[in-house]
Amino acid sequence: FRESSLGSALIGFAFFPLTDFCVEIIGGNQVSPHSRPYMVLLKGEKICAGALIAKDWVLTAAHCVLTRKSQVILGAHSISKTESEKQIMYVKKEFPYPCFDRDTHEGDLKLLQLNKKAKINKNVSILPLPKTGVDVKPGTVCRVAGWGRIHNNSPQSDTLREVNITVIDRRICNDEKHYNYNPVIGLNMICAGSPKGGKDSCNGDSGSPLICEGIVRGITAFGLPGKCGDPRGPGIYTLLSWKYLSWIIKTMKGLV
Repeated sequence: FRESSLGSALIGFAFFPLTDFCVEIIGGNQVSPHSRPYMVLLKGEKICAGALIAKDWVLTAAHCVLTRKSQVILGAHSISKTESEKQIMYVKKEFPYPCFDRDTHEGDLKLLQLNKKAKINKNVSILPLPKTGVDVKPGTVCRVAGWGRIHNNSPQSDTLREVNITVIDRRICNDEKHYNYNPVIGLNMICAGSPKGGKDSCNGDSGSPLICEGIVRGITAFGLPGKCGDPRGPGIYTLLSWKYLSWIIKTMKGLV
């Protein structure tokens, strides 16, 4: 998922190019075609994902690079195949979170206003935003889907896959056996993976929504370069805290 991968302890983050922090689905399974109708395929400089949160708005990660020619595909299961369920659109305007920090990864969110409204049906539907920006407790089992790599050295998955992962206490994610505060996994982030490894988002999954107990709580942000599924570097997701939810709502209403 994360246009990004998650892995072992980060050493000297500044030396890794941002594009290495991408995500894919590790240890997951292919989902039934079109069974995640809120998922959006973003074909930009690299593959990313997003969530349809209104008929003409997509929520994704700020680090996903798009252009006016980038395709925004709703109702997709396969990247390469022609599917009648697909609705192909383009970005009218991008709204990256204004305080996004590429070094700390804080605020890795972006809104995309589409050039036209989606036709809502069984294959394309809106993912409701959470009503509150509450934290997600450690031990909570969540799921994340995407078109990212299946293995660290594999190409993108052509079809949508999903994996179940468990939220991990930030204190553990920040300890010397994990990220070691480089970067700091802060209160506006969710750390999630598998204690034994082997389950993760990875390159190509960036921007994918993290669904916890049926509610979207985060957006796939980053992991360790080339280390998807490594227990030392769980996936990191931007928590949809009230601060971010307020910005999303105001932006969609044209108030920012």
